[in-house]
Amino acid sequence: MNQKPTRLFSLDALRGFDMFWIMGAEAIFHRLGEIYPGSFLDAIGHQFNHPDWHGFAAYDLIFPLFLFIAGISTPYSIGKHLREGMDKSALLKKVVKRGLVLVLLGVVYNNGLTLWPLSEVRIPSVLGRIGLAYMFANIIYLYAKPMAQKIWLVGLLLGYWLLLTFFAAPGFAAGDLTMQGNIVSYIDSILIPGKLYLGIHDPEGLIATIPAIGTALMGIFTGNLLLKTTKEMQLDTVKKLLMYGVAALIIAFLWDLIFPFNKNLWTSSFTMLCAGISLLLMALFYYVIDVKGYQKWAFFFKVIGMNSILIYMSGRFISWSYSSDALTGWLQQLIGEPFNAVMSVIGFVGVQWLFLYFMYKKKVFLKV
Repeated sequence: MNQKPTRLFSLDALRGFDMFWIMGAEAIFHRLGEIYPGSFLDAIGHQFNHPDWHGFAAYDLIFPLFLFIAGISTPYSIGKHLREGMDKSALLKKVVKRGLVLVLLGVVYNNGLTLWPLSEVRIPSVLGRIGLAYMFANIIYLYAKPMAQKIWLVGLLLGYWLLLTFFAAPGFAAGDLTMQGNIVSYIDSILIPGKLYLGIHDPEGLIATIPAIGTALMGIFTGNLLLKTTKEMQLDTVKKLLMYGVAALIIAFLWDLIFPFNKNLWTSSFTMLCAGISLLLMALFYYVIDVKGYQKWAFFFKVIGMNSILIYMSGRFISWSYSSDALTGWLQQLIGEPFNAVMSVIGFVGVQWLFLYFMYKKKVFLKV
């Protein structure tokens, strides 16, 4: 009988680390940057702003890192059912259902529960792209052999690059990568009903889901590697994660020379860049937490990572700022300016964490 795979503490912790910044922690550096303009803290704060179009900042990593982590989970979840002999058609239904539920939750997150005219509804979303990319990557995982999965990855990234290189919106030269002229935004404007986030473009549009599937696939490859790792192989696995991460970064920076990093378009170079950084982060968390056994420090992040969808959706329906100000307002007054603004952010994140800790202790987890 095969040994039952154990849940990776490092994976939950890395997911929680990722969501920590979504919860509002990035504002700590924004506030410190306002207090110390021009300082190192201010420079870090600027890393928590998305570039307008081309380029890359640390804040751009949060979304693809979450999708990469979702991919890592696949061999432990869907793969577990496969190893137990569950029928692929039943697993396909499970995967498609989860993907579509995430798309629906994304629409709810964007528009609330109010019934708007279709022209006022924004359908693309972060959760929607995660749902679709997860769904298609898992279908490839279910029905393609390992080598074919890698061919799919290469085909998706190269095909997307060629699409943007040889085509453009009507009236623009082939290969135009501006917001107005690129082919991806143009196709989205035709296919997607309702409104786009930027009018003529949506950063979570439909066509850019193609390279995002590649992000999820690279997570799946990483999950397969970790799943097959025995106690004796752990250090070797860490070395492989580091090696693959560096290789992905080299490819990314070379590709950037002709196909620039762009989160809005989720360019193939951006896909490789985020995969490389994600692999390095996974190697670090896996080595420290699962190999060396230093877990206590990461419990803070694990609590967040175990209920990531819940805390993301809660921001749409719960006024965390009202709760945090009610609990820490006196402390903000005691501290006074200018650091009261920093305390406000800490209270904002802290109240959310306490809520998640309560849910963790009660073993209540929102699963899709």
